[in-house]
Amino acid sequence: MRLAATWHEPSRAALHTARCTPKIELPLDKRRRYSLDGLMPQSDFADMLRRHRFAAGLSQEELARRAGISGDAVAALERGRRRAPRPLTVRLLADALELSGEQRQLFISSARQRPRPEPAANGRSTAVADDFIGRTSELAHVVDILTQPPGPRLLTLTGPAGVGKTRLAIEAAGEVMHRSSGIVSWAALGSCTDEVTVTTAVATALGLTVSPEHAQPGFLSGYLQNQQAVIFLDNCEHVIDAAAALSENLIRECAQVRLVATSRETLRIPGETVLTVQPLALSDAARMFTLRAAAHAPPVTDSETRHVREVCRRLEGLPLAIELAAARVNVLTIEQIARELRSSFRVLGSGSRTAPKRQQTLHAAIAWSYDLLSPAEQVFLADLSVFSGGWTIAAAQAVSTERSGPDPSPVIDAIGRLADKSLVNVLRAEGEARYDMFGVIREFAAGQLDRANRCDEVEQHHAIYFIDLAEEAETELHGPEHRDWLTRLDLELDNFRIAMKRSLERRRPVLALKLAGALYTYCYLRGHYTEGRGWLDAALSAYEHAGPAPEHARWHAKALLGAGYLAFLQCDYDVAQRMLETARVVYGELGDRSGTGLTLRYLGSVARERGDYATSADLHRKSLAVYDELDDAAGSAWAVHHLAFVAWLRAAWDIARQHARDALERFRRLGDGEGIVWSLINLGVVELYTENLQHARVMLEQALSHAEEEGFREGIAWCRNQLGVLATCDGDLDRATDLLDAGLDIHQELGDQWRAASTVEAIAAVMVRRDQAKQAVVMLGAAAAARHRIGAPVPVCEAPAHQATLTAARAELDDDAFDAAWQRGRETPLHQI
Repeated sequence: MRLAATWHEPSRAALHTARCTPKIELPLDKRRRYSLDGLMPQSDFADMLRRHRFAAGLSQEELARRAGISGDAVAALERGRRRAPRPLTVRLLADALELSGEQRQLFISSARQRPRPEPAANGRSTAVADDFIGRTSELAHVVDILTQPPGPRLLTLTGPAGVGKTRLAIEAAGEVMHRSSGIVSWAALGSCTDEVTVTTAVATALGLTVSPEHAQPGFLSGYLQNQQAVIFLDNCEHVIDAAAALSENLIRECAQVRLVATSRETLRIPGETVLTVQPLALSDAARMFTLRAAAHAPPVTDSETRHVREVCRRLEGLPLAIELAAARVNVLTIEQIARELRSSFRVLGSGSRTAPKRQQTLHAAIAWSYDLLSPAEQVFLADLSVFSGGWTIAAAQAVSTERSGPDPSPVIDAIGRLADKSLVNVLRAEGEARYDMFGVIREFAAGQLDRANRCDEVEQHHAIYFIDLAEEAETELHGPEHRDWLTRLDLELDNFRIAMKRSLERRRPVLALKLAGALYTYCYLRGHYTEGRGWLDAALSAYEHAGPAPEHARWHAKALLGAGYLAFLQCDYDVAQRMLETARVVYGELGDRSGTGLTLRYLGSVARERGDYATSADLHRKSLAVYDELDDAAGSAWAVHHLAFVAWLRAAWDIARQHARDALERFRRLGDGEGIVWSLINLGVVELYTENLQHARVMLEQALSHAEEEGFREGIAWCRNQLGVLATCDGDLDRATDLLDAGLDIHQELGDQWRAASTVEAIAAVMVRRDQAKQAVVMLGAAAAARHRIGAPVPVCEAPAHQATLTAARAELDDDAFDAAWQRGRETPLHQI
């Protein structure tokens, strides 16, 4: 039987059309009608282009270079020789001219108000109803792939529900139609169910009629064998096998046919190139929201702009979600929408009535993908919803209901399948790969986990994994690989937060206690003092309320230790003393000498800041003895460092120099980055106060460089503080002010009132030198009030400079002015200085 016999007789006219006329049929709900009615004069776009180019001070050649088009094209547009500039060309010009807001909209709309090529012979419209926003470079890339040889035979645009795959493909189809002399056809596969209906849909798009018994890929390849064509296959994911079979047949049999598939899952056939469609950039997302909201409410005001940006950030740039959110402005303010999205995506309603049901709500769009998964894949996706901020293969193994033991292969394969189906994102970076999912998908998957009554089980696996990770990291944070570990913990911070939140809400106090205790060193190094204290205080309260148990005593002691240390860092000395003394007792009962040594070290630090240098030195010597007894090189190095610290605060410079050099050598052997920073600070301060300014500068700048590399915020603040004092000694008052202000900002943010007070006093010394005695006295009064409130006197080494500043300021003011300024300072919180 000849192939032609499979074509029904009524299709002959359509066959003629398909052979002779480039055409494209687009979805009804996406069409823009082009009409000759009401066209602007032909010169309007040309005039607008010319005016914007002149305003930007660009020649035609420079504008063409920036836009990536030819100079002749710009000249032709300005002279009106090209009556129908392509949409992509217009957007490239708008980008090159840096147009935004209303100017950009007017520029683009003026170009649109002119005829496009005539519709196909069958009279079907060729365009879309909504503006194409952003993605200029992505569109150009797709069009180049489809129109420039050699190029791939199959391009699959993939991505999650609502990311805009179809919309990008529609715009690309329009551009390809302009450039191609062959067939450009659009086949919507959304209602297809099998190979027969897929083949029929493509045949129909080509203007062919095929009977069900002959609707096989060979039918289409027979017709297209000698044709030049670009065929768009929209929504392939639910008929992925049929779409793949058809595509493979056409690629093999039809040398001049190119295919573009939009699918949440890749086709995975030879010759396929995959382009993952990314969400909109924030600026484009905000523009989309603003334009769509204008259809439902008055224009967005300047005061609402920040709420628009928050909405778009929370929706992660997903166009469908943004359109659904914009539709809500008919009943909610943008601020209300943003507020609702902080806790849930339920505020998103329904979209266009003419859209397929699976695209009318975000839930339906995601459910469509979910229903295409196997039962095992559905369970695994739900398991992954417990993560926040991403995960690794090892973490996924730990939470999976179907855990595979030490072999990661099943989990790698499962994540790969979900990534292929655009439900999981692969985050490519150096080292270990990470994975995550969009928030809207996570919320849907979490709902499935809850409906299956598996939340408790999977959440506990999650918490236990991250407790183990935090405890492993704790031992590495002062070693040679500390930077790698800090970076790893940074990446998992959202998972730590959600694990802590769930442990407290689900009344699992021991898990909360373990996690908070394991993270306190990380919180210190990264400057998360307040958050770390909050975790520890909440965990201790929950644990003590539930009733302490002997088997959990070591975690109780560590949590007390961490809470006491972070309280000390924020100058809450009474609380710190109480918690550390309690920890010391518990460690004693456990016979834990290492824990006892660490508690002695922290208690020595409390005494140091309170000005009790003798007690502080005694406690640090006891700590050193414990660590030496345990042959704990790291502990001993820290005890020596603290002895140096106490010595220079009480102006015992030779002792301080000796201990600081000793500590630096120890820390360098250990590869302890934080310890190296502190030792360099100690040595720099000794040189500063003994007036060896050049040596001081070298040491302090080295310390600052190391601290910045480590991301060690307290160290950065200390270095800037001391370099500011050095600049004051040099008479460089502008640099001194900049450095001291920068250090003060960090000390204030961390909650370190002890160092903040010293820094404010150093700024007062600069003010006196600038003949601003009144401001200096206000600062000194505020610092004095802060010192009185926390119980920390001016350190001995700083007392002479402090007294000199006070004396110089008093000499410039009469008693009444001095007293008034002092009182004003005492009434001003330090953070308002």
